[in-house]
Amino acid sequence: MSIPNVGPPAGRVGGFDRVTGRQRYIADLRLEDALHVKLVTLPCARARIVGIDTSEAARVPGVRAVFTAADLPDPMPRYGVHYDDRPVLAVGETKFHGEPVAAVAADTLDAAREAAGLVTVDYEELPPVLDVRGALDPAAPLVVDPDLRPGDPLADTNIRREFRYAWGDVDAATADLVIENTYTFPMVTHFAIEPHGFAVSSDESGVIVWSSIQHPYILQRVMARVLGLPWSKVRVIAPDPGGAFGGKGYPKFEPLLAFMSMASGRPCRLVLTLEETFQAVRRNSAEVRIRTGFDSDGRLRFQDIGADFLMGAYVDISERVISKSSHLAAGPYRVPNARILARALHSHTPPSTAMRGFGTPQFTWALEQQMDEAARRLGLDRLEIRLRNLARKGEEIVPNDTPADGDWFESVQKAVDAIGWSGPLPEGRARGLAVGIKSSATAGAAYSIVRFLYDGSVLVLVGTSDMGQGARTILTQIVSDELGVPPDAVTIVMGDTAAAPFDYSTSASRSTVFMGSSVMRGCADLKDQVRSIAARLRGLPPDDIGVDRGMVTFPDGEEKGIVEVVQEGLGPVGGELIAVASMRGEADPSHPIGGRPWFYEFNCTAVELEVDRLTGEVLIHKHVTVGDVGKAINPLQVESQDEGAAIMGLGHTLMEHLVLDEHGRIANLGALDYRIPTTKDLPLDLESVIVENEDGPGPYGAKGVGEGGLLCVAAAVASAVSEATGVVIRDLPLTPERIWRAMSRAGVTPSGASRR
Repeated sequence: MSIPNVGPPAGRVGGFDRVTGRQRYIADLRLEDALHVKLVTLPCARARIVGIDTSEAARVPGVRAVFTAADLPDPMPRYGVHYDDRPVLAVGETKFHGEPVAAVAADTLDAAREAAGLVTVDYEELPPVLDVRGALDPAAPLVVDPDLRPGDPLADTNIRREFRYAWGDVDAATADLVIENTYTFPMVTHFAIEPHGFAVSSDESGVIVWSSIQHPYILQRVMARVLGLPWSKVRVIAPDPGGAFGGKGYPKFEPLLAFMSMASGRPCRLVLTLEETFQAVRRNSAEVRIRTGFDSDGRLRFQDIGADFLMGAYVDISERVISKSSHLAAGPYRVPNARILARALHSHTPPSTAMRGFGTPQFTWALEQQMDEAARRLGLDRLEIRLRNLARKGEEIVPNDTPADGDWFESVQKAVDAIGWSGPLPEGRARGLAVGIKSSATAGAAYSIVRFLYDGSVLVLVGTSDMGQGARTILTQIVSDELGVPPDAVTIVMGDTAAAPFDYSTSASRSTVFMGSSVMRGCADLKDQVRSIAARLRGLPPDDIGVDRGMVTFPDGEEKGIVEVVQEGLGPVGGELIAVASMRGEADPSHPIGGRPWFYEFNCTAVELEVDRLTGEVLIHKHVTVGDVGKAINPLQVESQDEGAAIMGLGHTLMEHLVLDEHGRIANLGALDYRIPTTKDLPLDLESVIVENEDGPGPYGAKGVGEGGLLCVAAAVASAVSEATGVVIRDLPLTPERIWRAMSRAGVTPSGASRR
């Protein structure tokens, strides 16, 4: 019997190439005779385009084309995920700072850069809508032309959609304590190490698109629609991205490059700078208002939640972010009465998209602070008020939806034990904790092809992307365990729609559950084929033969390896065994968000920290993140994902936010002015704890991981900051200046100030 490959830590497939620089990303790919593209933008968010003069740019040696809206089909082609609302180039008016009004294609990048700087744009700057208040002002300019929203009752407003969910009766509910507050969550950027990159080659047979995209098949669908081609004429090649976090999920500039390639007859490539990436994509900012009712024992009586999300100029996937996260806005608690209204607002800001947590961190930030305030006002321990309301396994948290699918009390207890919640505190320190929950995928389809080759090696073809989360590793472990072949005999092929079968998306922490289950089914099919071969060779009923972990067992006790049986069955002509499998979750149009979540990601985060009362600086001594994962197929990888999510959460908690000036420009573009956590900002002790009860819908009882560790970091840190300083801050990030100002307003003295 072979040693199990599922459960013990396993090395990262492809990890060596990633850390040594050998892996080839989009920017490393060289296409023969390719033109280099640079974008032309305006120094403001909103402007009326009066005219564009490209004559000087066209005279730069090596320039082959200068594209404006006039060079594209009329009417302007538009594209998007759910709405075809984004123009290939700005037409008539720019909608955000960074939206291209022209594009230059040249033989060299230097020539393209020079020419882009010589394009002269005559424009009239117009007042932009930059925040929630502006978006809701009836006198504000409309971001989207109402003609592009036919039949939409909200077309004459900047509200794209309203999402309303309710159960019980909030207006009739009684409470001993009612708390009402407003919380804000800023715009932040994904800051993947690899910037966005794109290339397109076209000829009479169709187009080939190279992109650093997470969802190749979504890009294929969008490109086919905007170009008027059958899907079979659009091939998407997506090398493993160098980080994505949701930011590389959906089309950006691929349609523009396709039109430029078709016009020039040459491949066109564009690699954004980090600054341009900041302008291209971000997380939704939000303003969340919560009115919460409790009885005198701290039990929740009602939640009345209103949230405004600032989507930006175009919808992208934001509408889904808002609808799905707001459906679970009341959190992992038993809430008898709830009313939720979430609005998706347009603004003259870069389009927002999916980002790790998918809208949930915005609600968790507000919800968990409400729990803390209730605990203070009722004289309860912050842990106790959560335990009194936390749903137990099998209990509904949203009526007629997936019930609590884990023993979440166990997760909380492990966090409490690890942080030493009730233990003595060193002088100047405080502790905080919070819980968070995120819905997984509600529908989807994952297809796989598993090929058992004559020599016993295995090829697995999947449409999943490996963005660094380790999908290749997990799938390799599953195949190795199921078929009994060594991991280095398994090759995972992904990232090419012409080779790998369909996968709906690589998002929602769904790959292990969906694609992992699909691959497991493929392995089961192969084992059935081996059983049939062995039965034919021995003249036995297939049910009398066992196949497990690479061994074939006969009724007389004899055992043979799978490879030997397959080779004998295929004979000297050779061949291979092929299994095609799928895992599907069908959409439910009657469900408010299109289907029940397959699982929840539940997390409890606890921290111990101190605040320097002279400067407001936070030093985190210990950070504990506990995730309910069902089954850790690779514990080392699970811990790494949770730790990475925790650090990412510390970014938007302590420092990260995009700053807009009065023109709608991002004032802190790039790595120098936009702060992310460095090694100097990390907790002195970061601990990841895994809860495994094998109660998930995926292989071996697995659930998805990778987002949970981020969900409630901000609330846990804020809880401890409030304990340490006596002040409550409801706006992120918790920068030293913001904390210092809050302490100053509250008259907190600098006694007990600490230094690193």
